[in-house]
Amino acid sequence: MLYLVLPLLAFPSFAQFQADNFIERLLKKHPDRFSEILAKPDKYQIQILYTKIDRNKKNEPHFTTHGYRVNSSAYFYPASTVKLPAVALAFEKLNKLGIDKYTPILTGADRPEQTKVEEDTSAENGLPSVAHYAKKILLASDNDAFNRLYEFIGQQEFNDSLHKKGFTNARIAHRLESPLTAENNRYTNPVKFVKDGKVVYEQAGKFNAQEIKAPEPVLLGKGYMKDGLLINEPFDFTRKNFFPLEEQHRLLKTLFFPDQVPASQRFNLTEEDYKFMYQYMSQFPVETDFPASYTDDYYDGYVKFLIFGATKTRLPRHIRLFNKSGDAYGFLLDNAYIADFEKGIEFMVTAMIYCNEDEIFNDDHYDYETVGLPFMANLGKTFFEYELSRKHAVRPDLGRFEVQYDK
Repeated sequence: MLYLVLPLLAFPSFAQFQADNFIERLLKKHPDRFSEILAKPDKYQIQILYTKIDRNKKNEPHFTTHGYRVNSSAYFYPASTVKLPAVALAFEKLNKLGIDKYTPILTGADRPEQTKVEEDTSAENGLPSVAHYAKKILLASDNDAFNRLYEFIGQQEFNDSLHKKGFTNARIAHRLESPLTAENNRYTNPVKFVKDGKVVYEQAGKFNAQEIKAPEPVLLGKGYMKDGLLINEPFDFTRKNFFPLEEQHRLLKTLFFPDQVPASQRFNLTEEDYKFMYQYMSQFPVETDFPASYTDDYYDGYVKFLIFGATKTRLPRHIRLFNKSGDAYGFLLDNAYIADFEKGIEFMVTAMIYCNEDEIFNDDHYDYETVGLPFMANLGKTFFEYELSRKHAVRPDLGRFEVQYDK
């Protein structure tokens, strides 16, 4: 079992990972939930980070983080979890440029494979903006919205910015659900911001001269589907995105507890930016005015994997998951700050499980419903129950995270 240490030793409130079997012992207390998973941890490639938060009388947080099988060298596909840093970096870039996040952004195309965006019918004013893209990402994990922020940020700037903040192992190499090649993903579209009919900022298309790929080949599985045919060879993830678990967990801490992070590792965000992210990370789609299309298909538990799993019933309003989840290629993830405003509980969980029994990629036969989502629901419930049972010397003031929802 491998436990890692966050590189924040100068900030003792960000505790080292505990080199113990706390999580394993906790899960073993619930054999009805985890016996099969714990019996085959290599098969399911589970990684878990859990952070307890204890406040002092000044409401200052102290963190105790436990890890289970966390291994930054073990590749997993991060799916939609890469969208959370995209939102933070897009807001940061806007702040640097002095542009309001609600200013319409028009995306051009200067290469044949690129596409333009000049309207967004899901927005109240019918126009695209970084704010509306961010909202769609945080509410419903919209892929196109991520792609547009990726293009605004630029591939090189996306990676360089994360690396400068200490997320040194992250690799953001491509758009999502896009047919573009690795080479074409190095090119990003031109964009311009228009206010009252005037261009207030224009950015030319960019090319990243440095190829983004793993230092060594990453080949997984037994085969993959291509053009309707089974290719009996491992699938190549060498040029795919990567965002290791400990860096995802640290990103969450950085966004929710920025004062506990060295200044060089913080995002340059305003308090309004933070409130925006807290709102739409925790808001249910049904509580949303725009996009108005978030109706029955977007049930309360949509993209809320921890605690709630695949449940489609109405969820309690006093428990909120401020999260970014993802699923693709059989990898299922969630990264959440969880708060119960009624009981005064808060904690953080980042977890990944591999759900691909046949080891074939791109066949749409993954085990999310039977393995991944039940695991995530049980994991969240187990940590929640533990938090209910343990003694908290001081009830936390969670006012920072209480936000006004659209409806």
